[in-house]
Amino acid sequence: MDASIEVRGLSRTFHTTVRRPGFTGALRSLVNPERVAKHAVTDISFDVAPGELLALLGPNGAGKSTTIKILTGILTPTSGRARVAGVVPYEERERNARNIGAVFGQRTQLWWDLPVRESFAILRDIYDVPKAEHAVRLQEFDELLDLSSFWDTRVRHLSLGQRVRSDLAAALLHDPPVVFLDEPTIGMDVVVKEQVREFLRHQVTERGRTVLLTTHDMTEVERLAERVVLVNHGRLVLDGTLDEIRRRFGSTWQVRATLADAHTEVRALPGIEVLRHNGPEVVFGPSGPDSPTVHQALKAVIERYEVTGVAIDEADLEDVMRAAYIDAEVA
Repeated sequence: MDASIEVRGLSRTFHTTVRRPGFTGALRSLVNPERVAKHAVTDISFDVAPGELLALLGPNGAGKSTTIKILTGILTPTSGRARVAGVVPYEERERNARNIGAVFGQRTQLWWDLPVRESFAILRDIYDVPKAEHAVRLQEFDELLDLSSFWDTRVRHLSLGQRVRSDLAAALLHDPPVVFLDEPTIGMDVVVKEQVREFLRHQVTERGRTVLLTTHDMTEVERLAERVVLVNHGRLVLDGTLDEIRRRFGSTWQVRATLADAHTEVRALPGIEVLRHNGPEVVFGPSGPDSPTVHQALKAVIERYEVTGVAIDEADLEDVMRAAYIDAEVA
């Protein structure tokens, strides 16, 4: 199956003028300006399959937003190529706009002085969505996001959570196969965040939409994404599943098991060592870089020994990603 998003050797360089200090420096900059190249994105390549939610992560200034702006057709790359739903976004901007939805946490596509429902009607006309289809989608989104409780309110009077829920619905009213989300839940309370996550899970699993998500919220990544692409200083430094990343940068998991028989002889398992053994209590941990994931280890322990209780201690994903960032900096 063809990828919904295809990125090959993508690079984007910006040129800026250096401002020299002082009055004399300003004159020199005017007469003989010094131009400096900033490589925002350098030779990035990745694919996103239909019905996949990919988290594009990295520190501030890593190149995430520049990549998304190229994929949404806002920017043209310096070199390389990209395709979104079979369209080159920066060559066919109007066609690409009909294939994608986008939500940026700090910006809205709704009309500030109009009620939410009227903004939806305008978007229906812009995208030529038949009224019957528009009504069905709006009803579905209302059931998932509880829009009707505030859709007669002017956008300027909405809370942040209400506005982002409205923006999500607006981005999907024309039924795009690909959705870009740039920090969509920033500043939200935990209740609204979970409501938005449920909505996104539904769009991926039930509707088969492809979602590219950028966020600094590791709880969001853990609950939504199976695969992560990490960029740093404009370069791709990591592409893998959460399990692979945990195995590489967060191998501090432990499985604590209570044995049914305290006299059971306990031995190491493939990739798993015995860290502590005190009566019926046994603590297992990874024995090397090729150790299994914590869930694989749990399965192996349960299959090998008769246990009456188990518990998992796993490295926090935020700590894992911090280790990955540091490793990328060193590299």
